[in-house]
Amino acid sequence: MQLVLASTSPYRRVLLERLGIPFSVADPGVVEEHRPGEAPESMARRLAEAKALSVARGFRDALVIGCDQVAVSNGEVLGKPGTHENAVRQLRALSGCEAVFHTAVCVHNSAIGTSRIRVVPCRVTFRKLDDGAIGRYLAREQAYDCAGSAKSEGLGIALIAKMEGEDPNALVGLPLIALVDLLHEQGLNVL
Repeated sequence: MQLVLASTSPYRRVLLERLGIPFSVADPGVVEEHRPGEAPESMARRLAEAKALSVARGFRDALVIGCDQVAVSNGEVLGKPGTHENAVRQLRALSGCEAVFHTAVCVHNSAIGTSRIRVVPCRVTFRKLDDGAIGRYLAREQAYDCAGSAKSEGLGIALIAKMEGEDPNALVGLPLIALVDLLHEQGLNVL
């Protein structure tokens, strides 16, 4: 079966490459929006599956991987900031606080039309950040396409005081431990 990553994220692509199996990449074209009253983990699960299903329409016999990440802190969902101003605002709000990053991964088997999904949370405690530190970080990292403006695989690791979770890759955007399990369930053994 063909393996397809339903994501244009360069971060997810790099993570999936670590498994050493060939895959294709396709843009799912799914709008990432929060529905009123939707829990962050439910949103991540819904969007990961929506992305996989969107791409699966173009592949008859494939395992399609959809992913999404939703960060929440103090009851507020933190999306991708998009702009410098929004990133500064997010990082000020995260300073000295805790956030939970809910990262969902979906493997959709287009041959039989079934999806399996896992959500992997990662609890992150941020250091106290002053405006100078935030400005220097954003000047070097420009993490405008990362939930909560925190790019932990780069300089963003310096923003973090502590993190807890079952897979550090989940914070980057693709929980590889869960993905290996889901692929195994579909008959694709990575080793």
